[in-house]
Amino acid sequence: MSQLVYAAKVTHIPRMILSEQPGPLHGCRSDATEGLLSVGQQIMEAGADTVVILDTHWLSNAAYHVNGAARFEGVFTSSEFPTQLSELPYAYDGQPALAFAMAQAASAAGVKTIAHQKSHLGLEYGTLVPLHFMQLDPSIRVISVSGWCAFATIDESRRVGAAFRDAIERSGHRVALLASGSLSHRIHDNHEVLDRPYEISDEFNRQCDLRALELWQAGRWAEFTAMLPSYAKACTGEGWMHDTAMLLGALGWDHYRSPASVVTPYFVASGTGQVIASLPVEPWHPASATEPATAEATA
Repeated sequence: MSQLVYAAKVTHIPRMILSEQPGPLHGCRSDATEGLLSVGQQIMEAGADTVVILDTHWLSNAAYHVNGAARFEGVFTSSEFPTQLSELPYAYDGQPALAFAMAQAASAAGVKTIAHQKSHLGLEYGTLVPLHFMQLDPSIRVISVSGWCAFATIDESRRVGAAFRDAIERSGHRVALLASGSLSHRIHDNHEVLDRPYEISDEFNRQCDLRALELWQAGRWAEFTAMLPSYAKACTGEGWMHDTAMLLGALGWDHYRSPASVVTPYFVASGTGQVIASLPVEPWHPASATEPATAEATA
């Protein structure tokens, strides 16, 4: 039966790759690696046949984009963190029909969204790192979405997320939807970043992150969605937190009520605020999700 069966906000910090390798940093991020493994198990227990990842490392300057290739295969080295994430092999099957249906639905909702089957359009590490640690069954297909829309509004991402949900519910697939990105994302200044991997860059950011998570765990999504545009800017949210906006758009935005379940508690990575949390999927009522309940939510 067509259905969104699982949703979560996940981390993709590259230090997790070092954490699994022999050496002085072995185990340094076992909390996050074990959290992603748990998410992978939950996805498989939910019976998902496809995972859609909203990737804040895929920057888009014009329109939203969906990678609908039939096959993803290669070796990835991060140009951003080549000392932490280097020569990571990957091989996953895609889900082109659903990718194109998602893009068509979002465009029909008034936000230009383009699906691609370009063989040389690679995956970014916001997609690859979670996939690496979730250890999903090879039969589960992958779709990656541009989750950093530099000049889009939070409301556009809400609408895209809602349209994706409509497409998923008509697709014939059981889908897991992951927002891959941090909360606050002010990395330390260059002269100190290598010496402060576990310290927040700004206490204001930590306090905002912790308040946001309080709202998540209490199911107070109307309040969180109202603060999201200002929060994303004030705390330099990763990808301006468009991944989170799309995820919540797919879950019902300020009509959503379920408390989030924290998988890996809040932690700091190179100045940024991180968490892994699953968000229960409620029955979909597209009419109620077309527009937010409050004007503030679209600021």
